Amino acid sequence: MDTHGFEKLGVFYLGRVRSGGDGPPGDGPDSDAPLLLYDSRDLTTHAVCVGMTGSGKTGLCIDLLEEAAIDGIPAIAIDPKGDLGNLLLTFPELRPEDFRPWIDEEEASRRGLDGDAYAAQVAAGWREGLAAWGQDGERIRRLREAVDFTIYTPGSTAGVPLSILRSLEAPPPAIREDAELVGDRIQTTVSSLLGLLGVDADPIRSREHVLVSTVLQTAWKEGQNLDLTGLIRAVQEPGIDRVGVMELESFFPGKERFELAMRLNNVLAAPSFAPWLEGEPLRVDRLLWTETGKPRVSVVSIAHLSDAERMFLVALLLNEVVGWVRTQPGTSSLRAIVYMDEIFGFFPPVANPPSKRPLLTLLKQARAHGLGIVLATQNPVDLDYKGLANAGTWFLGRLQTERDKARVLEGLEGLAERGLDRSRADGILSGLGKRMFLMHNVHEPEPVVFETRWAMSYLRGPLTRAEIQRLTGRERPAAAPAAEGAGPPETPGDAVAGEERVPPRARPILSPDIPQRFVPVRGPTEDLVYEPFALGVAAIRFEQTKAAVREERRVVTAAPLSRDSGAIDWGRGRSLDIGSEDLESRPLEGAGFVDPPGGVGDRRSIARWTKSFSDWVYRSQELIVLKSPTLEEYSGPGEGEREFRIRLQQVARERRDAAADTLRARYEKRIASAERRLSTASAAVEREAGQARHEKLQTTISLGATVLGSLFGGKIGRSTIGRATTAARGVGRSMRQAEDVARAREKAAAVREEVAALEAELQGELDELEQKLDPLAEELERVVVRPRRKDVTVELVALGWLPFRSDKAAGATPAW
Repeated sequence: MDTHGFEKLGVFYLGRVRSGGDGPPGDGPDSDAPLLLYDSRDLTTHAVCVGMTGSGKTGLCIDLLEEAAIDGIPAIAIDPKGDLGNLLLTFPELRPEDFRPWIDEEEASRRGLDGDAYAAQVAAGWREGLAAWGQDGERIRRLREAVDFTIYTPGSTAGVPLSILRSLEAPPPAIREDAELVGDRIQTTVSSLLGLLGVDADPIRSREHVLVSTVLQTAWKEGQNLDLTGLIRAVQEPGIDRVGVMELESFFPGKERFELAMRLNNVLAAPSFAPWLEGEPLRVDRLLWTETGKPRVSVVSIAHLSDAERMFLVALLLNEVVGWVRTQPGTSSLRAIVYMDEIFGFFPPVANPPSKRPLLTLLKQARAHGLGIVLATQNPVDLDYKGLANAGTWFLGRLQTERDKARVLEGLEGLAERGLDRSRADGILSGLGKRMFLMHNVHEPEPVVFETRWAMSYLRGPLTRAEIQRLTGRERPAAAPAAEGAGPPETPGDAVAGEERVPPRARPILSPDIPQRFVPVRGPTEDLVYEPFALGVAAIRFEQTKAAVREERRVVTAAPLSRDSGAIDWGRGRSLDIGSEDLESRPLEGAGFVDPPGGVGDRRSIARWTKSFSDWVYRSQELIVLKSPTLEEYSGPGEGEREFRIRLQQVARERRDAAADTLRARYEKRIASAERRLSTASAAVEREAGQARHEKLQTTISLGATVLGSLFGGKIGRSTIGRATTAARGVGRSMRQAEDVARAREKAAAVREEVAALEAELQGELDELEQKLDPLAEELERVVVRPRRKDVTVELVALGWLPFRSDKAAGATPAW
């Protein structure tokens, strides 16, 4: 139950509003001050946070990431300083022993305390700080359960390493179709790669840059993937005759291309570069969601890298983000966050480092796809304010110098049309204290000063390598995945089911009536042996109106032969990931063959194969569609459970935001009407109370005059009696006025209770709405779609020859 008013749908609790920038922070907020609740959808227009060291900038951004995490919004947090690993230091029990491994021993010594005593002090301080801001261990537990927190350390095995093997792969079709985006991606990739070699390559003047860019462009245009090894070979032999209008040898002679290839090879072969090739692939969807589709906050720590390596990694990562964004459907709700803790050097006003182009692209285009970019810096002089014109929210904290303040205000002068008064902002910035920020949000009517709330994460400062290992050591990454298309060796099928393998011999002579197809060989062509199988290819169409299913699938199956060549058990076959157009009509020269069993030469056997294959496809093939009972959504073609649950989270968030808006709009009128009546009732209380006070005063004066007259006036005359009568009537009126005040107060209290009841009713409906829309928790239904007989088309049934490699040590292994 939210007793503080900040656990609302789609809003981030960042702190409380302050009337000005002064005042001592940290001693607990003013409980009467309004909450600073930031609409998560405002973040789709991006945010920038500026503040000097010690201003509380990182704490504010961690607050924002915590709020997003509680709301189930994933994030990629690029961490150049090593502070963001603190997001993993969350202790719901708030016990001293939880804090003990992470305290600063030197700080404990400076305070004259041993480690245990200092840990107890820190735990007590954190518990009190959270309580002052209406938070507790239960909220920390919600944070920990809402998302998965992981620290990635590219180029290092301290945390979870990131493999860059995919960094030179062809971008998705959505990127390749946009010449400008492809050009930007190539330029940033090549610039960052050459930067690792110490080559400050100009994209136009540098022949190294032009050559490598041409190699990538040629490969990507054909959808061909490259890795670093392939790139080194392509630099030596680009496969082109000209670069522009010049002969390749004139533009970049072979000897000098070899030298460039050697420099690239030296980087690849260096032991220090090995961690770059290990670990999880650099894939945005893996950084944002786990294998089960649970949202993830990925802290990408780059504090241990050199400047060139940082630029290399950031540029590659941002390029991947651009490619991912272009594959996402549009939305007005926040889908994910990319946060960079210190942007100094990555987005300068004049220079164009490799990181700048993808950042500019994201600032311009990510909004439509629900991605929020949050950038922070303590160096306001080194920002491209023109490039940040798309940022809708600015958090301005305490600044180091007058020059810094002047640069920020100068850069933001264009925001004056949207409500930022420079002279007023100047005065506010001059008086900001620690953890105080001026927020300018284009979605709000005016800027506001606020104090940030207490962070739920233990902000102990940068983590050491050993501490990162301690946090992630229990989750060591698996070895880097094999190249696409490769897989674990399969157990080769016997040429004849249930019999031992027959030594290879020459290709058997069969009747021309028997169609034959050869599965193409991949990899080395030495020691090949073809084995006979029954090969079937069929096209299947699945349709179901309710689930909006209209999908086609091709089945290519190779089933083992038996002595009774007409009896094929297609269920024992192996599925081949090739198209019928890939099958070849001739074998490779020099390969051996295993003889098929007798009876294959009979034309009727192919007819029997065809009938049994058609029956098997019709009976066995099905399309499983997942359904969300709550959202009435169905999974799409090729969409697995993980991807479906990820999509459902965004659908739920969009519907939740829309439903919350509708609820709030409906209640706003009722609450506004009640508040108007409350205002009228409060005014009546004041009016009646004022009249009662006046009447009481007049009655007191009249009674006093009567008493004094009777005491000192001598005789009791008519005037004295008249005054007494008037005083008595005044007492009566005073009593009636008091009753009027009481009735007015009762009415105001009743209206006040009505307002509170309406607000509680609204919050109850919002809470119920949030509980209903939880795609990770609900059990998905499996809808089975089967083909109709007429929707199965057999395209080919033939004697298929599958190639195997013969190896004395490993036996026969598939060669396709």
